[in-house]
Amino acid sequence: MALFLSDDHFEAANQALNSDSGFLNAIVGVDLAVQFDVSGTPNGDVSYHLIVKDGTVGTGMGSSDAADVSVASDFETSKAISKGELNVQMAFMSGKIKVGGNMAKIMMHQAVINDYARVLSGLDVEY
Repeated sequence: MALFLSDDHFEAANQALNSDSGFLNAIVGVDLAVQFDVSGTPNGDVSYHLIVKDGTVGTGMGSSDAADVSVASDFETSKAISKGELNVQMAFMSGKIKVGGNMAKIMMHQAVINDYARVLSGLDVEY
């Protein structure tokens, strides 16, 4: 079991993403870099990223200088999305997440973000 938003969590996430045929099919032809910023975690503010390019995917702790978009939320919202209790669109529509950067690109690839959340919600994570 990995601690949410830890290096172990993202190691498990990378393994899950790279072995999920549905996710791998969703990222064909996609070029997208997303920066996630989560405030108020038990370890302070945390940044992580998702990078999809040329049919490959990587996610991990830290910032991405190449981010097309940024997504900011608090810890409770991020945790609810991770558990599959809150979907990304509802979080956005209710103002629980703030999105910046290339809005057209994130809207064009919202299925990838949804699939990313789906795969990560299946991880064995300690909150």
